[in-house]
Amino acid sequence: MNIEQARFNMIEQQIRPWNVLDQDVLDLLVVVKREQFVPAAYQALAFVDTEIPLPGGESMFAPKLEARLLQELTVKKHENVLLVGAGSGYLAALLAYKARHVTAVELNPELKALAEKNLAAAGVVNVTVEQGNGAEGWPSGAPYDVILIAGALEVLPDAFLKQLKVGGRIAAIIGEAPVMSVNVITRVSETAYDTVKVFETNVKPLAGAVRPSHFTF
Repeated sequence: MNIEQARFNMIEQQIRPWNVLDQDVLDLLVVVKREQFVPAAYQALAFVDTEIPLPGGESMFAPKLEARLLQELTVKKHENVLLVGAGSGYLAALLAYKARHVTAVELNPELKALAEKNLAAAGVVNVTVEQGNGAEGWPSGAPYDVILIAGALEVLPDAFLKQLKVGGRIAAIIGEAPVMSVNVITRVSETAYDTVKVFETNVKPLAGAVRPSHFTF
């Protein structure tokens, strides 16, 4: 496999047609080598339009979803980011190139170790991988400029809203399979939030998230 040709094809055939037109994001997909974050058994799928299995029943998002989330969040160099769900470390690496610092919270110890190993091998130094349940955020590093939740939630816990700076953005995938939508929530003041539904998708539920009780009357 010609890796650079495969990467080019991924960008031009999957990602750009999915409304990812921000040149900074497209350039970043060349700089951060996706194949370095894909488990050895799945190297052949590194640039394919599919989720890639990870330990513990988790998976990497499809490339176009990762790129689109990055575009919607418009992370800036001075910003601190919370990523809930470190996975293989790839999303953390993409965010790290655009941000000042990324705190990635991972529930699964095996994935935490994998993410740390991959980030170190890729020379990414401005990511801290914490082990724990980030389903209600991660108060110790709050407030954050940007929060990205890498798994679906039925509802967004209020805790995330409180951990966001004014002017900050959250990207959250809200809903139940098969219909979920990516919401970008911006904190416009101490008390007000602006929510935009950007596009629909379908991903695995966030590990460790508390499901709201469904009352029936």
